[in-house]
Amino acid sequence: MWRFLNDRTMVVAAVLLALCLPPLAPWWVVATGMLFAIVIAKHLYGGVGQNLFNPAMVGFAVVIISFPTELTQWLLPRPLNPQLPSLMQSLQAILTGQLPATLSWDVISQATPLDQTRTGRVEGLRLSEVQNHPVFGPFGGVGWAPIAFAYLIGGIWLLARGVIHWRIPVTILLATIAISLLPWLFDSDRFLSPLQHLTAGALVMAAFFIATDPVSGCDTPRGQVAFCLGVVAITLAIRQWGAFPDGVAFAILMMNMVAPLLDRYLRPPVYGERPTTRVKP
Repeated sequence: MWRFLNDRTMVVAAVLLALCLPPLAPWWVVATGMLFAIVIAKHLYGGVGQNLFNPAMVGFAVVIISFPTELTQWLLPRPLNPQLPSLMQSLQAILTGQLPATLSWDVISQATPLDQTRTGRVEGLRLSEVQNHPVFGPFGGVGWAPIAFAYLIGGIWLLARGVIHWRIPVTILLATIAISLLPWLFDSDRFLSPLQHLTAGALVMAAFFIATDPVSGCDTPRGQVAFCLGVVAITLAIRQWGAFPDGVAFAILMMNMVAPLLDRYLRPPVYGERPTTRVKP
C-alpha cells in the first residue's frame, strides 16, 4: 500500500490533469478526474508500468464528457478582464461551485479561442469573422500563446536533462505544421494556420509532456513517429469537424490503443534475424 502512495508518477498525473482543467473547476470535478486517472486507468491495469492508457488523459476525457459546463469556465486573461477573483473568492468557487454575489461567470470567464472557433463554425461564420473577437491575438489566443511558449521552454529543459527523446516532440510539432499548412494555404478563412494550432491549444503540451509517456506510448523509433502522426491527424480532425474544441486527449487515448500494434509491425529487424519459412511436409 505504501509503495502505491509513494509513487511519484501519481504526482505527474495529477499535475498534468490540473493543467488541463480550468483554474476554478470545482473540487468534485478534480476528484472525479483523479479517481479515473489513478484507480481506473492506472492501478486497475496493474499499477506502475502496466497501464495501457495515459492516466491524465483518461481523467480529463471522463470529466470533459461528464461536466461539460464546468470545463468551459476558463478565466479571461488579465488584459481582457482585470476583475479577476481574489484568493478567497477562488476558494469559494472551488469548494462550492458558486461565485460570490459580486461576481458572475459571464464577467470573469470566456470561451477559449478553439471553443470560439468551433462555435463560429456551427453558426456558419468564417474565421475572419470569428477572429474579430477580442480573445484572439496575432499569435493565436490572447494569453494562450505565452502558455504554449512556457511549455516549449519546459520541454527543452526536459530534452537537455535527457528525460525525454527529441523524436516525439519534434515529430508532433513538424507534423502539425505540415498537415495544417496546405489546408490553410488553400482556404485561410476556413482552416486555422499552423501557428494558431500550436499556440491556441494543448498540442505543445502534448508534444513534450504527454505523448512522451514511456508506458502508454511506443518504444520503437518508427512506432513513435507513427504514434505522433496519428495524434496530430486525429487532433486536427477533431478541431476542424468534431464536437469538442480540442481533441488532444482523445487523440492520445486512441493512439494508446494501437501503440502495441505499431511497435509490433514497425519494429526494426534484429541483427541476425531471418524471416521464418514454412517447412514443407
